[in-house]
Amino acid sequence: MMTAARSADSGLAGPGELNRYSYAEAPMAGRVGVPSWESSDPDLGRTSRRAAGNRGRGLHGQLVQQLGQMIVSGDLGADRPLVPEEIGQRFEVSRTVVRESLRVLEAKGLVSARPNVGTRVRPVSDWNLLDPDIIEWRAFGPQRDDQRRELSELRWTIEPLAARLAAGHGREDVQQRLVDMVEIMGHALGQGDAVTFARADSEFHSLLIQVAGNRMLEHLSGIVSAALQVSGGPVTGCDRPNETAIAHHARIVEALGAGDGVGAETAMRQLLTVHPDVERVVPAPREQH
Repeated sequence: MMTAARSADSGLAGPGELNRYSYAEAPMAGRVGVPSWESSDPDLGRTSRRAAGNRGRGLHGQLVQQLGQMIVSGDLGADRPLVPEEIGQRFEVSRTVVRESLRVLEAKGLVSARPNVGTRVRPVSDWNLLDPDIIEWRAFGPQRDDQRRELSELRWTIEPLAARLAAGHGREDVQQRLVDMVEIMGHALGQGDAVTFARADSEFHSLLIQVAGNRMLEHLSGIVSAALQVSGGPVTGCDRPNETAIAHHARIVEALGAGDGVGAETAMRQLLTVHPDVERVVPAPREQH
């Protein structure tokens, strides 16, 4: 198990701090009598998995998560040197794990490695702020208010357009999948199952963007999924799922089925107005006891 020991000048996590920003992932939620969550079409299923990010699993994923959170929170400030040997010792991981973790963080723009300089934390202006992991880390850190506002504004830009474009792509399998997601949300609302509601909601929006027929928009589907997960998931302080939101989702599906791009765009704008992320409260990181 990865452990940590604090040094007075290291800035790295001490005992009990390793998981202070962790949040439980929503469990797989199979329900009898409702549409199956899993899809036989791999293209339809990939949207819900995309927002999981690229941290990986095991020690490598844990180290990326921990260091990424510390950088985004400001615990490791800009231009701070990251010494691989020190990181390896403090988290009791191999040089290979440290090296691969730093490469992931470098790809996200959080750190840079230069000959004769070493690895250093980069300023916020260099971060890939559209990376789902960074979205998540910002949303549960000191920048959570800015992140919530920026995500809301970005969704207002992306999703109404995607809904209008998607109306021109009448794939029956996609239409049925969207219907399934609305039914799952309705069933979850009746059961008080916020986890399943949030997952179905996330897949609905990601799938809609995916089928808009614009590959550049498709690459943004992970951002919308991340936005929903950090601001609309089953966490204390967030708005609860409601019938009005489900009704607007259903109207979007009806408009798509009728090939009504304007109607789909209007329904999406109404959904974002009735249930805007800017109205939500994003909680602070949960302390581990």
